[in-house]
Amino acid sequence: MAAETKTTCPYCGVGCGVIATVDEAGAVSVKGDPEHPSNFGRLCSKGSALAETIDLDGRLLYPEIEGERSGWDEALDLVARRFSETIAEHGPDSVAFYVSGQLLTEDYYIANKLMKGFIGSGNIDTNSRLCMSSSVAGHRRAFGADTVPGTYEDIELADLVVLTGSNLAWCHPVIYQRLAAAKTARPNMRIVVIDPRRTMTCDIADLHLAIRPDSDVALFMGLLAHLATSPAVDQNYIAAHTEGFGDAFATAAALDINDLLERTGLPAMQIREFFRLFETTEKVVTCYSQGVNQSSSGTDKVNAILNCHLATGRVGRPGMGPFSLTGQPNAMGGREVGGLANMLAAHMAIESADDRDRVQRFWSSPVIAAKPGLKAVDMFRAVADGRIKALWVMATNPVVSMPDADNVESAIAACPFVVVSDILKDTDTTRHAHVLLPSLGWGEKNGTVTNSERRISRQRPFLHVPGDARADWWQLAEVARRMGFGAAFDFDAPAAIFAEHAALSAFENNGSRDFDIGARAGISARAYDELSPFQWPQPAGTAAGITRFFAEGGFFHADGKARFIAVKPPSTDRTSTEFPFTLNTGRIRDQWHTMTRTGKSARLSAHIAEPFAEIHPRDAIETGISSAGLVEIESPHGRAIVRALVTDRQARGGIFAPMHWNDQFAAKARIDAVVAPITDPLSGQPASKNVAVAVRPLRAAHYGFAVSAAKPATPDAAYWAVAKAAGGWRLELAFTEAVEDWIAWCRRVFAIPPEIEPLGYADRQSGDLRLAFFDGEVLLAALFLAREPVAVARNWAISQLAAAHGDLRKRFALVAGRPGAGRADPGATVCSCFSVGVNQIAAAVRGGCHSVEAVGKETSAGTNCGSCRSEIGRIIDRCLAAAAE
Repeated sequence: MAAETKTTCPYCGVGCGVIATVDEAGAVSVKGDPEHPSNFGRLCSKGSALAETIDLDGRLLYPEIEGERSGWDEALDLVARRFSETIAEHGPDSVAFYVSGQLLTEDYYIANKLMKGFIGSGNIDTNSRLCMSSSVAGHRRAFGADTVPGTYEDIELADLVVLTGSNLAWCHPVIYQRLAAAKTARPNMRIVVIDPRRTMTCDIADLHLAIRPDSDVALFMGLLAHLATSPAVDQNYIAAHTEGFGDAFATAAALDINDLLERTGLPAMQIREFFRLFETTEKVVTCYSQGVNQSSSGTDKVNAILNCHLATGRVGRPGMGPFSLTGQPNAMGGREVGGLANMLAAHMAIESADDRDRVQRFWSSPVIAAKPGLKAVDMFRAVADGRIKALWVMATNPVVSMPDADNVESAIAACPFVVVSDILKDTDTTRHAHVLLPSLGWGEKNGTVTNSERRISRQRPFLHVPGDARADWWQLAEVARRMGFGAAFDFDAPAAIFAEHAALSAFENNGSRDFDIGARAGISARAYDELSPFQWPQPAGTAAGITRFFAEGGFFHADGKARFIAVKPPSTDRTSTEFPFTLNTGRIRDQWHTMTRTGKSARLSAHIAEPFAEIHPRDAIETGISSAGLVEIESPHGRAIVRALVTDRQARGGIFAPMHWNDQFAAKARIDAVVAPITDPLSGQPASKNVAVAVRPLRAAHYGFAVSAAKPATPDAAYWAVAKAAGGWRLELAFTEAVEDWIAWCRRVFAIPPEIEPLGYADRQSGDLRLAFFDGEVLLAALFLAREPVAVARNWAISQLAAAHGDLRKRFALVAGRPGAGRADPGATVCSCFSVGVNQIAAAVRGGCHSVEAVGKETSAGTNCGSCRSEIGRIIDRCLAAAAE
């Protein structure tokens, strides 16, 4: 009989409930949990494909020391000894933990407790520093605590939703679907998107403000100045619940309209319309994410937004308030336990002597960190210059995700002692570890996560533990025990850790701190196992329920009042004659972070299979970059090579490139190697959205595309990008110099046995070459080469890996690179859930399907997770426009 387990998705901060089913044969399937209040059964494309990412291919299954398998005792003894010796010789600040929003709260809690309360250093930071720390800093300045006031329901109840720095359709797809459904139900709802790019999210926008990079502060300063002289200003709320309005208004009013227009690059008419909508609509929610946070002025951007909501009293009431959309599944949980270098556990302040004393007494710890530790960028600088001599990296891949990534890699490679806990053996970071520790992955982990609306949910195990993998909290507790701190880390299960975490949140609280889940203190193992999703706060003696903050004041500064922050517009243009373009990095729909999980899914890789850069058509012409050609992106810090996507969705002078690709999937596509280590002075968050770069075409002698049943070996090519495909692998290639013997090259890269001869042809005049290798009726590999980007029906060619080729005509059709008569090419994948291509959607439109719903009924595209509905709509528009010409 099949067994069902309710758990939580491990991707973005939406925190969707998932039901995982394991049948009698051990096969796993997933579906959305209709009872979970975050998603009500919806899942995005990534969540829908979770069952395709849990195989053991590439897993790290046993501890390793210097590349050799070891036992746990040997590995943990070594970690404890080296950390203890380093601390004894160089002090507690000579060691550091770099952790992750992929950790569960229980893992995070133990890591923070060990570093701050027993080692006595603040040197624990997290990759959440890269995505949400500006929100933390802005919340703390304005509210006195890192408090998200509202709930997801507010987004649906609002009459105006402002999305700034958020490609909601691709980065938080389930929230986007909830918003789209609300707008369909209430067509008078208005949506404003503020983003330099015209993203898929803009398809449901009533107004798109294509601002210049980093001009958000100026825009919201202008809005505050407008609101302050309008009927929308709530003088009673300001007087009763805030301080600093006068200074904030005076600073905002000093920005004249001409300066505002110049800084934002927006037409006056659009600015007036945005201001009018915000002024005249009471129920306003402003959602912001990485486009706001990942900036050298990120904290000021957050406070500029909060100022506008405080000025109108639109905080904490149904359908209104500022809303920070979290990037990772447990970035919020990490903030709750003090996983950032400048925070203590339970939202207490490391700079407060009273808070330090409180936490130390609760832990009965020998020491407590007396000052903030090093934030991520500074932490790796300290690794580079030798101040940090022992580093433990957990559940993250900083060689790919950190700015100035090449120097980060050099720093880690030179560090005297590096420990990495991960689920995969080979990543860009694990290759530099002295000790590798195998961790549990999704489906094996047991603990809790907190989503963007402060909702705590369980991740439950439903898979057998592979090899000798162990929970991250267990690894940390065992090292703590070996360092002499055993009594404080004597946990036998995550339920006990969560119970202590909850008890600390309530310790000497009395309503003085926002984070309080004292109702769960002392939770039993059974109650923990059965724990339903709930929102904090939930103090002892209270029941679970939807909770909003600040509608009637009650802020967490000492006087109970919020603070307006007087912000000033920063200088935003970093370009120069040498580096004239502005690079903006981000995520795409079907991949996650550095692809260690999503890269396993052929379905997810089908949508966008290689790294790319969006560039405006006129910029492409002026730089000599051709559509589908290759482009080099360079800054003073590094370079990357990616595919050119020429599109007017990208503003002139700007480049967009995703951050996912790494050395396991592409030749030189770690885009964060290009990003400068510039940070916000308060939050320490890197400025990943405004990077001065140069772009130029990469001239190739040959371009190639290949399919292979076996995973290809790393090819010797100027450019390559490999992706999982149905039945095998796909490979994009470019060569700056011709290969002397292509058959020998194929044998080496695709592991073709010497007795198998290829079928193919070569055209010396055109430079075209086709080679296909068959073992009986089975296609082993095929290579297509040309002097221009190869025009091959890619999805059709991939499908041939699973086809029988006993018919010689089918073999020749493959060599030709296109289906024979009567066989259709589906085209590039649009709907990952049902593998529906652009040609199939276009055919449905020509057949009379002129709406997204009609296309879905005909092809199934867009009927599962809905993440592709915006793209389907654009295809319909293009087809109808072409038919009308």
